[in-house]
Amino acid sequence: MKFSLLVDANCEEEVTAKVHAESEFTEELENLVRSYSGSEKIIARDDDGVVLLEFSDIECVTVIERKVIAIDKTAKRYRLTSRLYELEGMLPAYFIRINKSSLANINAILRFDTVISCAVDVTFKCGYRDYVSRRCFSEIKRRLGK
Repeated sequence: MKFSLLVDANCEEEVTAKVHAESEFTEELENLVRSYSGSEKIIARDDDGVVLLEFSDIECVTVIERKVIAIDKTAKRYRLTSRLYELEGMLPAYFIRINKSSLANINAILRFDTVISCAVDVTFKCGYRDYVSRRCFSEIKRRLGK
């Protein structure tokens, strides 16, 4: 496999890959390129004011009382100004939709639990819990290789 990287500050960024056939690698590469926004941080608000929140520190992004909230590793909540669908396109590929109103950092998932109604809940390392919709659970299993 050949690899080349051309750095030119005067050109528009473009990524081109020539492959013999599509594979899991090409799919992951495409997701990585499409999810990169040029920044690894997002502006968020907490009780003290405005902060820069690193994507890797976010465990879950969810909608609570019609507000988009990011929950970090310490379970602290931050208000985001972007809509959930905008964040889905902006966040790195290790974020995945778990239900209609939540995105999860798959690296921050501690465990999945089956509840009485045969539904699935997810518990994050920070202790936050949310439900996983049936529609999203099959994609999560595929991404986690289970």
